[in-house]
Amino acid sequence: MDFETFIQQNILKPVDQFMIATVGENYGFHTVMNLFEILFLVSILVFCYKRFIKGTHSESLVRGIIVLLLAWGFSELLIKFNIQIIGTFLKMIVTFIAVSLIVIFQPEMRRFLGYIGQNDFLMNIFFNKNKERTMADEVNVVKELIEAIKYLSKTKIGALIVLKSEGETLNHNDVGVKLDAILSQELLLTIFHPKTPLHDGAVILDKDRIVYAGALLPLTEDPKLSWRYGTRHRAAIGITEISDCACLVVSEETGDVSIATSGNLKKYEDLGNLKADLERILGYAKNEDEKKQYIFKFENILPSKYQ
Repeated sequence: MDFETFIQQNILKPVDQFMIATVGENYGFHTVMNLFEILFLVSILVFCYKRFIKGTHSESLVRGIIVLLLAWGFSELLIKFNIQIIGTFLKMIVTFIAVSLIVIFQPEMRRFLGYIGQNDFLMNIFFNKNKERTMADEVNVVKELIEAIKYLSKTKIGALIVLKSEGETLNHNDVGVKLDAILSQELLLTIFHPKTPLHDGAVILDKDRIVYAGALLPLTEDPKLSWRYGTRHRAAIGITEISDCACLVVSEETGDVSIATSGNLKKYEDLGNLKADLERILGYAKNEDEKKQYIFKFENILPSKYQ
């Protein structure tokens, strides 16, 4: 069997039989092109879903939009079969909800349009340009955070550090002070010093840069949260409930260190566990040496220059 016969019998003929069975014997070139166009659009939607939406807080919103589209299609089907009242009523509900979503999510849509308007938007999508960072820069971010947390925990200085996720745009830093400074433990300790004007707010960290300081975060409204958690911990949980960010907290009363992710708070007493989770959250590569666990307590790990 030559190659042309193989293609004819195993590809073209099954496609021809499928088109005859679904469309009819009078299907033409445009029908085939329409099929490929649909497949192409579906591929793009699947790519965008896996690239930007899957595993984020927006996934539930997208599922809701899909339900609305299915409901709209079902309403059109009812109208076509002369079930006019129910179909029209369902279509009106879908239309009302769709318009309401446009009003409710107006800030998010504005940020999305600003994001796709960036000069390097296509480069970021197809070549993942934003993630091309050197190993030295990646390790340095974790090191600076760990060294600062050591001192803050030992001296019981409260701190709130938001770790922005890739592509996340926060709208809760309008009242903060824009810094856009390179991350360093000295700068973090200066910001959170009790006698500085910015120590009560949160630091917004984007990769290796401190973008904002003194930012106010929304508090969680979870009624089941323990009364032991103060405003700082409630703010950390609150920002992670409405965004894909993580938030690092140092308690002013006890010196305890915690990380809030997806509305949940995890407390750390072991430096190795904290370091490993920071590397995972920030998306940094790890070698075998960095995977080792350190059995240190925060009260015993204060650097000598701060003692």
